Amino acid sequence: MHRGFLLPPLAILLVTIPLQCPAGEAPPDRGALQLTLKRAVQLALSPEGNTYIQLSDENLRQARSRTAEVRSALLPDIEAQASQTTAMRSLAALGLDLAASDTLLGAAKNPPPCTASAVICGVLNTAEAPLLTDIADKIPRVVGPFNSVDVRARLTQNVFDFSSIRRYQSSRAAFRAAKSDRSTTDNSVSASVGKAYLAALRANADVEAYQANVSLAEAVLKQAENQKNVGTGTGIEVTRAKVQLSNEKQHLLVVQNERNNAHLQLLRVMGLNLATELELTDKLSYEPVEAISLEQAETEALKSRPDVKAQAEREAASRLNANAVKVERLPSLVAYADYGTTGVNGDTVTLLPTRDYGVSLRVPIFDGGRRDARRAETASQFRQERVRSNDIHEQVDLEIRMALDSLHSAEEQVKVAEAGLSLAQSEFTQARRRYEAGVASSLEVTDAQTRLERARDNRIAAMFNHNVARIDLGQATGTILAMLQREPAGEPGQPIMTEPKFPQSGASSAVRPSAVISEWLATPPPELSSHVQEAQEAQAPRIPKIFTASFTPAPPFTTAAARAVRPAPVRKATPRTRAHRRAHRRAATRKTRRATKTA
Repeated sequence: MHRGFLLPPLAILLVTIPLQCPAGEAPPDRGALQLTLKRAVQLALSPEGNTYIQLSDENLRQARSRTAEVRSALLPDIEAQASQTTAMRSLAALGLDLAASDTLLGAAKNPPPCTASAVICGVLNTAEAPLLTDIADKIPRVVGPFNSVDVRARLTQNVFDFSSIRRYQSSRAAFRAAKSDRSTTDNSVSASVGKAYLAALRANADVEAYQANVSLAEAVLKQAENQKNVGTGTGIEVTRAKVQLSNEKQHLLVVQNERNNAHLQLLRVMGLNLATELELTDKLSYEPVEAISLEQAETEALKSRPDVKAQAEREAASRLNANAVKVERLPSLVAYADYGTTGVNGDTVTLLPTRDYGVSLRVPIFDGGRRDARRAETASQFRQERVRSNDIHEQVDLEIRMALDSLHSAEEQVKVAEAGLSLAQSEFTQARRRYEAGVASSLEVTDAQTRLERARDNRIAAMFNHNVARIDLGQATGTILAMLQREPAGEPGQPIMTEPKFPQSGASSAVRPSAVISEWLATPPPELSSHVQEAQEAQAPRIPKIFTASFTPAPPFTTAAARAVRPAPVRKATPRTRAHRRAHRRAATRKTRRATKTA
């Protein structure tokens, strides 16, 4: 009696128990998706990945179904049938209207002469007329209704039909072409994912480069303010440094937005959720490519490219289809058979077995010109596929030539960019030291800083172009999947910014302490790498000696060295004025050192 009152509170308690979890606990954050180039390609090529992969899978299933449909013409066709019919039949419509039969009625009225004995003839004459009259009166003109049962199995088999055989062979070739198209889609999607991944890496490199530019601009501004505070600088130099810092921050905002767009494009190509946060573990780096000749590349392309194989299969399918229409003129042989039982009123006693089997020979004679028209159409389609085959061979040749030219140009761009970056770093280091020694203005530092930024951009663009050229060459030769699968998974590549290198700290990478930059500026310029020296030697006739000499590390500027390179004044300064200037320079140097040490 009381259970009905206790059940609702118990149900409410059970429902509210899961809601009494600690409110502060949230579902664990999965964090950013760490993504390498190899992993990105694998995700895009999965069945739930890129949209074109899913569409290509559906096309392959359709081609397989068409092949099974055409093959069915060569297999036996077996079917069973069971029927029960209630019908009425008109005997008059079938010519069995006995009541109106003149023959039957005439025989009843005028029986034929009897040739038997007199006794027999007398009996027949007495019984024949009534019997015929009774038959004519009692047989109905419409029979039924009556039930009819029929259970039967039928079999049909094409014994010889050369046209169906050719159509099946054509469908098999079309299926192989669809499989090659699936591989072509894999290569195309892999190339798209690779280029999108490289674009994201380039965006990351641009962000890192402009963060370094902002840090350098802040260090230059700090130095200009120190020079002004000690009396050796001017206000226009501080303003110029602030303008440069503002420009670098503006550029940093632009490249950060471009990085977000590049990540979204990469997610879209991979077929992932656009709200996924990405963390690219690879770095934009330079990887040399083994030398390959034009003939070797063309041979590899014709052997490996799936689109070339797909076009060859489509040409074969078109040729077989045209042959199938041509051989429709030949006779075809068909065998058939059926077996079953039939009866009336469903009585098993009256169900009698019946059968029917035989062979049919069909010989086409005239179809109104339909076959000739189809033959002309399929022959035109075959010629069209041959034209496409020639075109795709020319397209392969064009793509390989363009990819090789782009690769060679990108390699030269990387060498020149490396040399230019080393020159710009050396120039910026010397300009900073000259400005600190008081023998140059901040305008020289700003110009050197601008050229250093341009050199960094050139190096990033050169490495990006080189990696894109590698992908284009892999796609042109049909080895893009193998090339991307060889990429290291989860291992970062070479760093992008080799100079200047800042120690990692807990502070934000967007703003670095100026003391660290000052410490870097106090070190001599770095030595050139081997490939930069080779590029310098190769371009020695075209580079003036004044630029070639700047490759060598410059000696550290001292007060005596600064005095030696300092231009002679127009007017002869008094010893007191020179001593006053030396004191100001020493005070500025001590203040800068104290600020650096404190930072």
